[in-house]
Amino acid sequence: MAWGITPDGHAMPPASASLAPRPHNLAEDGYAIVIGCAFIAMGLMLLKAANLVTGGMAGIALLLSYLVHYPPATLFLFINIPFFLFAGRAMGIAFGIKTLFANLAIMAMGLMMPSALHLAQVSPLFAALFGGSIIGFGILAVARHGAGVGGLGVIALLLQRRRGWNAGRTQMLGDALILFASLPLLSVDRFALSILSAAAINAVLIVNHRPGRYIGY
Repeated sequence: MAWGITPDGHAMPPASASLAPRPHNLAEDGYAIVIGCAFIAMGLMLLKAANLVTGGMAGIALLLSYLVHYPPATLFLFINIPFFLFAGRAMGIAFGIKTLFANLAIMAMGLMMPSALHLAQVSPLFAALFGGSIIGFGILAVARHGAGVGGLGVIALLLQRRRGWNAGRTQMLGDALILFASLPLLSVDRFALSILSAAAINAVLIVNHRPGRYIGY
């Protein structure tokens, strides 16, 4: 591709050269992962306040929190422990370490958030749509910076990397099983809103997390 010429006569690289993927540095990765984890922790808090469940490991953590009465962010970390080893072996040690860091951050923020933000009342519909969406954007931010949030997300990212399967659609299959497991604990309207929250999470991933959509890695 031909180079251009600036007004002062200097050679200018083609536009495509300036858009070439550039890796994030460690500080950028850490910052984005922390922000993404804050979104996930807040989304969990909203869904818990509305007595909803959702898909993925977040849904399993919420479901268990209604049974054992532990904070969902804490359960989120412990049920993900087997997947840290899987992530390290399947996706590389750097991915495994970042995934562990992300889960520790989610637990820490989930434990601190209730003292920083008190929810007196939340609309279940708002919790489903907004809570699900910010969890989706949190997962997206974490994934774009070389980490996962464990569980089904790691498997979905692995299948996208190796086979080109869309991460959002892959995760949606697992989400259906988790949501149906919550049926005995939820009323019909809460179950419907839980489906909506899972759809909100996956809509973010389906639209935004696909090969070729993102410049940079």
